[in-house]
Amino acid sequence: MQKIVPNVYLENKYIGVNLGIVVIGQELLLVDSPLHAEEVNEWFKVVSERGRPKFLVLLDSHPDRVLGSLNLTLPAIAQDQTLQTIREWADTFKGNAHPIGAEADQLKRITGVNNAIPEITFSERMVIHIGGKEIVFLHRPGPRPGSMWMVIPDLSVVFVGDTVTIDEPPYVGVSVLEPWLNSLDELRGSDMKSYALISSYGGRIDRKDINHMARFLRKVQSRVEKLEDGKNRNEEIERSAVDLMGDFSIQPLQKDLILKRLKTGLLDQSLLQFPDSA
Repeated sequence: MQKIVPNVYLENKYIGVNLGIVVIGQELLLVDSPLHAEEVNEWFKVVSERGRPKFLVLLDSHPDRVLGSLNLTLPAIAQDQTLQTIREWADTFKGNAHPIGAEADQLKRITGVNNAIPEITFSERMVIHIGGKEIVFLHRPGPRPGSMWMVIPDLSVVFVGDTVTIDEPPYVGVSVLEPWLNSLDELRGSDMKSYALISSYGGRIDRKDINHMARFLRKVQSRVEKLEDGKNRNEEIERSAVDLMGDFSIQPLQKDLILKRLKTGLLDQSLLQFPDSA
């Protein structure tokens, strides 16, 4: 477990997402959940040695960070659109129903998905107070419509979820690209200079990582525009996905998964933007 700043930790041992812990007195904020039930139980036992878990924060609706939460009896905080997305899922999840290059694709069957529905949600901004500290939740659509940040001013920390990824490209099939680019501009702004920025894929990030993400998203925009007329779509997606993989240092064992993620993401994003070209 890595200490980011005093009382803020990051765990990257679980596949699919980095997990956060914020220690405030005797209470804990947990950021995202492991995917598998046995990992959730192990994680909860470990963090409970540091204090009393009070809330689970779900930074968006990606199944890798949400599905494991059905095994936690802990109030979850999320943005309204994340709530809506999870409500629309069937109570039985099958990973092969629409593979998106996620770890959750490998799940054969999970029941009780409705138990993952968050109890506390907000629209644009919400503030809670724990142990005299202010915790600010901000809606920052981008990777997913319900993506959000968690800001802790007293600790100068911002959890930005998948707004910036380092190790792997994100799934972009349900992304809102212009607001995402605007969020990257915000992270480069003067208001964020004093903050430690924490990504769910890669841990602590800096300006170089933000710039890299912006270049990647502009490439995605350009590739998706070429798919508008629907002609030669499969060939263009294949070429584009291979090209986009080159923007990341991907481990050989992950290449097939990442290629699937990029191909599916480009196709889904093109159908989202140009539904008449299907």
